[in-house]
Amino acid sequence: METCLETSPKIIKNKQKDVFIVATFQGAVYVRWGRTTCPTTGTDLLYTGYAAGNYFNQEGAADYVCLTSEPIWGVYDDAAQPLSAKMFGTEYQFGQQSYVNGGARFFGKTLLDHDAPCAVCHTSRQATVMIPGRNQCYPGWTKEYSGYLVSGLSGISGHKSPTNYACLDADAEYEIGDHFSNDGKLMFLVEGMCGSFPCPPYVDHRELTCVVCSK
Repeated sequence: METCLETSPKIIKNKQKDVFIVATFQGAVYVRWGRTTCPTTGTDLLYTGYAAGNYFNQEGAADYVCLTSEPIWGVYDDAAQPLSAKMFGTEYQFGQQSYVNGGARFFGKTLLDHDAPCAVCHTSRQATVMIPGRNQCYPGWTKEYSGYLVSGLSGISGHKSPTNYACLDADAEYEIGDHFSNDGKLMFLVEGMCGSFPCPPYVDHRELTCVVCSK
């Protein structure tokens, strides 16, 4: 998740009076993974885009990024460059276990192999936080959205790309007609594992929830 606090003053000229007004804009920015809209909690949509990142079987960058749906190019060369980093779209990978049913058990729809969208949202509240392990905010915080914790795989042969953890919206969307297994960056549900992980309060192999909160 990405947060931003902007407190630098903006100078605005009043055209009716020859004076300058100093205005301070504050707020925070976060990514809503799996959706193309922002919550109705006093937030504004900066842009919609596509969840993207490094290919799942390649070493390299770890983060999921929300790649804009309206690119603007600078200088470019359309020939393939062997010595360059690569960016791929992200697919949902919920369906390797029969109980997941393509993700329908958790998200109410089959998401397997569909591409993940994203939205970058701005809230006037000054801070945001993603809390793994809960789907409700603590008192005094505003719930932006909740869902399930996702990441790439670890310890599995062929899955070399590291990932960060992201909070995928419980009502995740996808584009109609994108149901093709092209792989790329992948998203899997995250389970808690007992041991050094305290159980209780957690439960072995139970899928972890998440919530994004602002204040």
